Amino acid sequence: MHESRLKILNATLNVVREKGYHATRIEDVCAAAGLTKGSFFHHFSSKEELAIAAAAHWDVVTGTLFASASYHSAPEPLDRLLGYIELRKALLTNTIPEATCYAGTIVQEAYVTHPAVREACANSIVLHARTLETDIEAAIARSDYSGELTAQSLALHTQAVVQGAFILAKALDGMPAALDSLDHLARYFRLLFAVPARRVRKTISKER
Repeated sequence: MHESRLKILNATLNVVREKGYHATRIEDVCAAAGLTKGSFFHHFSSKEELAIAAAAHWDVVTGTLFASASYHSAPEPLDRLLGYIELRKALLTNTIPEATCYAGTIVQEAYVTHPAVREACANSIVLHARTLETDIEAAIARSDYSGELTAQSLALHTQAVVQGAFILAKALDGMPAALDSLDHLARYFRLLFAVPARRVRKTISKER
């Protein structure tokens, strides 16, 4: 990727998460990137095109972060899911703009006025949710859960909690309520997918 294009995309992620989509001007992005408007229009024809490209860039940035996280090495699927939540909590130690989601920030403003931007942000959120589905399916199989939920629906629910936590952080100008929301999500996973004691005893017996 051309260096100036990358600078513009990174600046967009930061400026939009701080100011919101509608309040972000092309001039703001250029100033944050240290580039001219001429450089901007060399790469992008409009603010909307930039927003869509930035959503794809956000997928790459966050996808790399989560794909390389240590929680993937946990032997039990429930532990991997709880590790994902712990990483989410760790990211909430940043400032509110740094901790929150580019896609979630934009879609709240642009879902009616800019449908192409909404679609790009929806793809970002859904694609990230899908990264949890394999562990959720494994957790269902490992536990005695016999309900009707699907891995897809629960993965999307995790994102509803995460995005709601971001909104609480902004509304209350602090992270405590957001952290509490993620703790509640972790409790829900433990209650839903706790491995029954009888199965643990059976496994230990076999190992002996």
